[in-house]
Amino acid sequence: MAGERQARLGDRIRVVLAERLEKGLRDPRLGFVTITDVRVTGDLQHASVFYTVLGSDEEREASAQALKSATGMLRSELGKHLNVRLTPSLEFIPDALPDTAGHIADLLREARERDEAVAGIAAAASYAGEADPYVKPREADEDDD
Repeated sequence: MAGERQARLGDRIRVVLAERLEKGLRDPRLGFVTITDVRVTGDLQHASVFYTVLGSDEEREASAQALKSATGMLRSELGKHLNVRLTPSLEFIPDALPDTAGHIADLLREARERDEAVAGIAAAASYAGEADPYVKPREADEDDD
């Protein structure tokens, strides 16, 4: 039950913040920010807001600073839209998911290339002995005759 409330509140916070950021802040440092996830503590007092920023490392850093300086304004905006007694404090955390996904894509590409190399070696390989060195039950019966 409590986890459900946390999830509902987190979803609501994500929607409200995304809509507010879509309208834009009066901060030129803010880049193209996407809210990826919001996790609320069990007591509903703190929200960790995960986000990604499209662009270079400098743009990501500038957007992080812009979000940090706008935290108070965004929290008061949340207070107007949420029907909760206490508005949770906000913490903006850069989401490492896109970087991780890129790394995983690189690893999968490398694994695919290795598999293709092994398949090429296997296609040109020949058996060390007979193609099928195992004695079949039928052959064993014929040998006994």
